[in-house]
Amino acid sequence: MATEDGTYVQVEGRPAVRFRRNLRHPAAKVWAAISEPSELKHWFPAAVTIEPQQGGTITFGDDPNVPDRKGEILVYEPPRRLAFTWGASELRFEIEPDGDQRCWLTLIDVLENTDTAARNAAGWHVCLAELDKAINGEPGGGPHADTAERWHPLYEAYVAGGMPSGAPIPGL
Repeated sequence: MATEDGTYVQVEGRPAVRFRRNLRHPAAKVWAAISEPSELKHWFPAAVTIEPQQGGTITFGDDPNVPDRKGEILVYEPPRRLAFTWGASELRFEIEPDGDQRCWLTLIDVLENTDTAARNAAGWHVCLAELDKAINGEPGGGPHADTAERWHPLYEAYVAGGMPSGAPIPGL
C-alpha cells in the first residue's frame, strides 16, 4: 500500500493537513468505511450518526478528548466525495478508483488554526492506521484503543519535521 504521511498544505487560503493512501480495495468498500456509522466506529475518533445528503446533519459523540457536537454535510457524492464540518474545521474525503480492486483515498483536514496542524496530523495518522486494519479485516480497537499506534511519538515527529504546532492538546 502506498502511503503519504500527513503534509501541511493550503486549501483555499486556509491551513490544512493532507493524507493520501493507495488501498487494495474497491472504491465501494472504502466509501462504506468512510460514510457508514457501523464502519466508522472501527477507525474514526468519535461515534457518528449521519444524515446522508448534502446539507444533512452529522453528529459526533463519545470522543474522550472533545465534547459531543454536530456538523453539516457539505458534500455527499457516493462513492467518491464526502465533506463535512467538525467544529470550525472541515474534513474532506475523496476516493479515486485505481482499477477494479484498488483506489486512492485522500483525506484533507481544513484546519481552524495553523497551530493545530501537527496535533491533527498525528491524530489522523493514528485513525488512518486503524482504517487500514478495519478494511483489511485485521483486529483493531479504534484510535483510542491500547492497540492503536501511539499519538505522542507521531506528534513529536510532525513537529520535528517542521509542521506548525502549539495548539492545546485535548486530554493532556
